Amino acid sequence: MDSASASAGSGSGSISSSSQTNAVDTNNPLWSYVTKLEKLGDHGGNTLWQCNFCSVVKKSSYTRVRGHLLKLSNGIGPCKNVTKEVLATMKKLDEEAKARMKENEPKKVPLPPSTRSSGFVLEGYETKKQRTSGSRSETISPVEKAFDRGKRDQLHAEIARMFYSGGVPFNLARNPYYVSSYQFAANNPLSGYIPPGYNLLRTTLLQQEKTNVERLLQPIKGTWREKGVSIVSDGWSDSQRRPLINFMAVTEGGPMFLKAVDCSGDTKDKYFICDLLKDVIEEVGPENVVQVITDNAKNCAGAGLLIEGLYPNKSWTPCVVHTLNLALQNICAAKNVENNQVTYDECSWITIIADDVSFIKNYIMNHSMRLAIFNDFVPLKLLSVASTRFASVMVMLKRFKLLKTSLQTMVISPRWNSYREDDTGKAKFVKEKVLDDIWWDEIDYILSFTSPMYDMLRICDTDKPCLHLVYDMWDTMIEKVKVAIYRHEGKRHEDSSTFYEVVYAILVDRWNKNNTPLHCLAHSLNPRYYSDEWLHEGPSRVPPHKDVEVARERMKCMKRYFPNSADRSKANMEFANFSSKAGEFGDSDSIHDRYAMDPKSWWVTYGASAPLLQSVALKLLVQPSSSSCSERNWSTYSFVHSAKRNKMTPKRAEDLVFIHSNLRLLSRRTRQYMEGQTKMWDIAGDAFDTFGDVGDLEIAQLSLDEPELEAVVFTDDGDDGEIGDEAMED
Repeated sequence: MDSASASAGSGSGSISSSSQTNAVDTNNPLWSYVTKLEKLGDHGGNTLWQCNFCSVVKKSSYTRVRGHLLKLSNGIGPCKNVTKEVLATMKKLDEEAKARMKENEPKKVPLPPSTRSSGFVLEGYETKKQRTSGSRSETISPVEKAFDRGKRDQLHAEIARMFYSGGVPFNLARNPYYVSSYQFAANNPLSGYIPPGYNLLRTTLLQQEKTNVERLLQPIKGTWREKGVSIVSDGWSDSQRRPLINFMAVTEGGPMFLKAVDCSGDTKDKYFICDLLKDVIEEVGPENVVQVITDNAKNCAGAGLLIEGLYPNKSWTPCVVHTLNLALQNICAAKNVENNQVTYDECSWITIIADDVSFIKNYIMNHSMRLAIFNDFVPLKLLSVASTRFASVMVMLKRFKLLKTSLQTMVISPRWNSYREDDTGKAKFVKEKVLDDIWWDEIDYILSFTSPMYDMLRICDTDKPCLHLVYDMWDTMIEKVKVAIYRHEGKRHEDSSTFYEVVYAILVDRWNKNNTPLHCLAHSLNPRYYSDEWLHEGPSRVPPHKDVEVARERMKCMKRYFPNSADRSKANMEFANFSSKAGEFGDSDSIHDRYAMDPKSWWVTYGASAPLLQSVALKLLVQPSSSSCSERNWSTYSFVHSAKRNKMTPKRAEDLVFIHSNLRLLSRRTRQYMEGQTKMWDIAGDAFDTFGDVGDLEIAQLSLDEPELEAVVFTDDGDDGEIGDEAMED
């Protein structure tokens, strides 16, 4: 019985009219012995089929069809109606197909034997040396060199083609994990190796890597009890408008992503947020947590107070960067309302300047011809700054100041004067403003008196420990603002200034809402603020133990840390010795090093005589003061939830962000992070697209502690993009 008769025989009556005639498949010839009923999926996958001999209906791939017909143990029952003659015919067809497929496979030309690796070496990374026999010379022959060079060139081309076809950001080439993967492949030949596919990457390997990252994070978690942890949280909505709240644990070593919670369908009031924070605190360990940092929203503030009630020795700390940004908004975008009339009268001119700059920027960028003229005259790009970004007005004005000369050259050029294709009134307005010296003087003045606020915001908008610096920075910032305003107005220090009084009132009001007992205790434990050098830097400076406000708030915090009166008395005595430089703290080296030595190092060196106070100091002196790391983490979520990935489930996205964020944390702790071509490989963030227009950079995902980022990342000179020392200077 041949295949034709078999097809026409059994089962023909039971097959519906929708059955198709099987096309001849030379690589899979046994398909002709079954009838395909339905193809599932567009490419590969399973097919619904019916055996032409026994009429059994199955859903499987060709492998199971082959096992059924050839009576193999491939996880499917054998066909009992196949005769020996037909079985022999099918086996012959199967063997011929195998031989044909093997003949058509690409030929693998073996590399000549060599004592060295393929030469795929990247600075900063060691390659694995292959063992060689002692009889072979280590000198590579010209033939071998030519052979290796050809293979390397082909591999380079294959890798480049992957980048170009997939729109992969070029910054990936600086990723050490990209480098190590190819080095491993080059040093460990795996014949016939096929990279992991779509499903394997998003399921099994993803979970394996998450487990691996959790294991690598254990040494960091082991330091939490001694160094303390800050729980940092922020909210966001993904591309499908699902509300998410993320939680990070920040230590001296950097921010660790813990989890993100999908809050869809929940009322995000203070009780709900408090419950989430409580779960995270219990997960991290209440004994390890120093503070909880959130933004200044009313529900977050309420949740923070509830947490302080549940955990008396924990503090809720409002994000100082949010506080500074709100102060800048009050000054640079004053609202014209009845109870804000004085502020509006004094500050509305700043809003007018900011609106002018925004209009000029939009006028140039929103038309291709005008933008082309601009690009011919201006070496830098205009920034499209998100209005929600910290200090957005300052960032925009700073960029315009850099472009002043180029903008003036542009508007007096013949090309600008001859361009009359749209509203000449707007073009005239732009020209008048750009050539107006008084207008530029006002921009200079805004940048001058807001510079201390911007500088403080930059310092705090990092993951670096600065909780112990905030109190002094705020006082110093207000003094510098006064100096800038009085210098511009030509007034003496004792004179009054209505404009300064308005600015001062805004800054003090914001500080009163931000200041906490924890700030005061951390300030009091910084040995630098007791040194003669620091006290002589300003006429109004006093040591923390002589500041009434600081002392009052410090005592509140001491009661939280030491609820037992005996322990508190001992801790207070230790503080008395520390602040008055008595006992062991009166040592000449201890006094001398208070000003110059890092506060934490000072306590490690000289604090043994005050064990209770030393334990608190070593925790507080390494804590952050902002939730910026949590906010920057949303750029990673935005990257994961891009348009190409918006079908991803929240759980899988969370796992990706967990791995993505924490691998970067681990990488930054290695020596290689500051060396070679992979130096600071992750500084560009996630949102830089190979095909994107880097000129219209939306800096909402960038931290203000990276002011030279644009010059570092967006190079056109064809080099490797390595970051020079000058780029790291503040």
